Amino acid sequence: MPSSTETSAESSAESPAGFPFVVVSNRLPVDRQVHADGTLSFRTSPGGLVTALEPVMREADGAWIGWTGSANDETEPFEHDGIHLIPVTLTADDVELYYEGFSNDTLWPLYHDVIAPPAYHREWWESYVTVNQRFADRAAAVTSEGGTVWVQDYQLQLVPKMLREQRPDLTIGFFNHIPFPAYGIYSQLPWRTQIIEGLLGADVIGFQRTADAGNFTRAVRRLLGHQTKGTVIDVPVEAEAEVKSAKHRISRVRDDKLVRTVVAKAFPISIDAARYEELARRPDIQERAREIREGLGNPKVVMLGVDRLDYTKGIGHRLKAFGELLADGTVEVEDVTLVQVASPSRERVTAYQNLRDEIELTVGRINGDFGTISHTAISYLHHGYPREEMVALYLAADVMLVTALRDGMNLVAKEYVASRFDNDGVLVLSEFAGASDELRTALRVNPHDIEGLKEAILKAIAMPKAERARRMRAMRKRVQENDVARWSSSFLATLTTPSDGLALPKANKAAAAPVVDADTEADVDVDVDEVGE
Repeated sequence: MPSSTETSAESSAESPAGFPFVVVSNRLPVDRQVHADGTLSFRTSPGGLVTALEPVMREADGAWIGWTGSANDETEPFEHDGIHLIPVTLTADDVELYYEGFSNDTLWPLYHDVIAPPAYHREWWESYVTVNQRFADRAAAVTSEGGTVWVQDYQLQLVPKMLREQRPDLTIGFFNHIPFPAYGIYSQLPWRTQIIEGLLGADVIGFQRTADAGNFTRAVRRLLGHQTKGTVIDVPVEAEAEVKSAKHRISRVRDDKLVRTVVAKAFPISIDAARYEELARRPDIQERAREIREGLGNPKVVMLGVDRLDYTKGIGHRLKAFGELLADGTVEVEDVTLVQVASPSRERVTAYQNLRDEIELTVGRINGDFGTISHTAISYLHHGYPREEMVALYLAADVMLVTALRDGMNLVAKEYVASRFDNDGVLVLSEFAGASDELRTALRVNPHDIEGLKEAILKAIAMPKAERARRMRAMRKRVQENDVARWSSSFLATLTTPSDGLALPKANKAAAAPVVDADTEADVDVDVDEVGE
């Protein structure tokens, strides 16, 4: 029998009148499960996005459109934990070309500063267009008159324009969860103009960092020549239907031309900080943290890395730095151990297969060179863990290593901070992760600088307790004040405030102030066309 967090996929979710608030993402916020007796059920997926939007969707009687994660799955719309879920079917070819191909082997490496070379194939692009149209058609069919649609992430960048062409009455938002690259990199994309035009179909386009929004705005000016001022972009309007339905965003410019104003700005995403602290205070999880340290041989210092196995995460760089510290004799294996959790990711993509081989070879070499009978240098774990186990790991770790080469945000850094209610622990954080804009008292590093990374690790190991507490308190205050609820309410307030009476439910409206600091904007106010981030 399904548990209380599971729901049978039999009940219909669609309403004849449509839904006033619709979220569109590549994946539904549930994991599909097939039981031994052949019955189908779904379990809520872990993740901040679900946590942020669940209360809004419940109050708005909203719907979530996405793929179930299985090819050729034709599950009908259903309701799960009070949220209407509307599946979009992807064929095996769609998964290969649109998802594994264009999304993960073209856009992902391109948007992460070409850390790995992107592949450009026309058949991948054609599939991307086809699947984006399928998502847009679904959203157009189920959203009520004058409703609001929030599209999520890089897999669906064409949906805003496609949706606006069908439903100019809608208010449309888009949030990009990964970085947006500088124009010198972005311009490599053969379909660069089509992507920009697709995104400009939205009324508000959100990014993780101010620099990402600036990169996007520069691309708009370079490719389309639209006028921009600060976070506002003037998009010429031609369709009469759009003028009638979007009066609140229409204005006149020189030569009496009509433009629609689009906002492109930073809305840094966060986590459910209170939930992580609640888990960390549980006696059973604290006991599990003690067990973890005992299982590692009770070293003086436990360092932790938690990542998807991805070439953007800088796992190899931290392994190299730690291996050199052991080789130098600066740290001893009996005193310091590294736990590296590397959850499986995109295992059918060749670049990820090669990365796994490389990381596991490096771990084996370091353990072979420096491990002893009773102490292992690196405890390498190639699988995911439930949230409770992750919080226990956070509590067990004296030093958290986040060495991403490029990351939109990196929520692991915030999870570690939120879990450390004891105001202890040190966060070593890459300056190329979006979280570094907010967690300013972390030890910020350039992971490409191996010597600098080694120095930061040694500083973290030797840091006095008073300094650890001071730094952690400042970071915890930031994470608690700017949690995931504030992120969603800030974005939705920006999206709906000028909507001439159209508004979402009152959930979290009190926390709707923007969450980007003025000093953050100043730090990145450079010409990214020339220097990148």
